[in-house]
Amino acid sequence: MASVTQPQIQKFHEDGFLVLERFFSPEECDSMRSSIHRIIAEMEVPPHCRTEFSTKEGEQLQSQGSSDYFLTSGDKIRFFFEKGVLDERGNFLIPKERSLSKIGHALHALDPVFKQITHSSKVQELGRKLGLERPVVVQSMYIFKQPGIGGEVTPHQDATFLHTEPLGRVLGFWIALEDAKQENGCLWFIPGSQNRGVTRRMVRAAPGASTCVEFVGSEPTYDDSEFIPVPISKGGLIVIHGEVIHKSELNSSELSRHVYTFHVMEAKGTSWSKENWLQPTPELPFPSLYT
Repeated sequence: MASVTQPQIQKFHEDGFLVLERFFSPEECDSMRSSIHRIIAEMEVPPHCRTEFSTKEGEQLQSQGSSDYFLTSGDKIRFFFEKGVLDERGNFLIPKERSLSKIGHALHALDPVFKQITHSSKVQELGRKLGLERPVVVQSMYIFKQPGIGGEVTPHQDATFLHTEPLGRVLGFWIALEDAKQENGCLWFIPGSQNRGVTRRMVRAAPGASTCVEFVGSEPTYDDSEFIPVPISKGGLIVIHGEVIHKSELNSSELSRHVYTFHVMEAKGTSWSKENWLQPTPELPFPSLYT
């Protein structure tokens, strides 16, 4: 991997994202895929996916179960499925490795392969080039974007979900483990949109509310013509500013689009919102990116 240049850093500040092809080797990508295969082989279907209720109360219990499962996933490795892939008893209607939407949110802390990639010397060096003084890792995910059913991700800013004071302290590292093209759901960005502020936040709902999180504010309507597709090859890394507007389309192709992604926060002079769905825990305080 070539070292990141000053013009590239400049481009990141202008566009709000930076594409670094071949940042990781094919072997590093394959090691992450093997690790995920092992994790899936040992996977237990979560209890809330197995409710056989059909009562209204049963549905409420199921949605409460899934919200608790999500809210407490920050320090665990948990499984999130595409719609319609499990019956009410929790049996798979399709092969289980093709049923998953994502696995999160502490792969970076709990799995040795993902931990090694996240804290690799080249990631640390990139963090320093980007001027990060005290970066901490807040979450990680493996995203599958399954063939034919990998759902679209509507236009959003990561800061909607990971809010800090001041803004501009969260960065995403998005690693393509397979070629990501327009056909199988590559990312699309509005270059320069990281300067528009954040109009919507996802916050923890008040205790006793019917959902675990709620949205405050509203997402503006974006003009499709503002987005540019950003295809990238296997092993490529996209650095994503926390406020840049991005999306991905439904994957209607025959090819999956596996990705490992993690978010870091510059902890120096920054406060993490207590209203964020994701919170550090005594078991897993946000670990330093620099080791």
